[in-house]
Amino acid sequence: MTTAQAIATNAHRASVFSETRATSRRRLWTGRILTALSSAFLILDAGMKLLKAAPVLEASQRIGYPESALVGTGILLFACTLLYLTRRTSGVGTVLLTGYLGGAVAINVRAEQPAFNVVFPVIFGGILWVGLYLRESRLAHLALLHRKS
Repeated sequence: MTTAQAIATNAHRASVFSETRATSRRRLWTGRILTALSSAFLILDAGMKLLKAAPVLEASQRIGYPESALVGTGILLFACTLLYLTRRTSGVGTVLLTGYLGGAVAINVRAEQPAFNVVFPVIFGGILWVGLYLRESRLAHLALLHRKS
């Protein structure tokens, strides 16, 4: 290899590295934004359950969910969200929130709610997983969705 070829190869590697770094930074921030928005929604929902806000009481009564279970559900949702926000436990938090949202789907199906009420938790769970996937490079290796070098 000539000196010119070596310089060209190194320049190409440097440009690929800087492009990968920029992509990684965009990916990380997209994941953080999705995580922040979804977590804010979940914390608001947990707070409304803990405070037994009027809209929550009305919705619970409409679907046949007992008012006595709201505080426990709010605490559970808040705890799972904190696990999701903590880097070391974010995977466990996501799995637990997925189960929580699956329960929401089941309750809405049983109560024969409109399609939006059934589909929204599924989409929201997807957003949680995408947010985690984008901010945790370890998950990409586990999910086998990374590019081979």
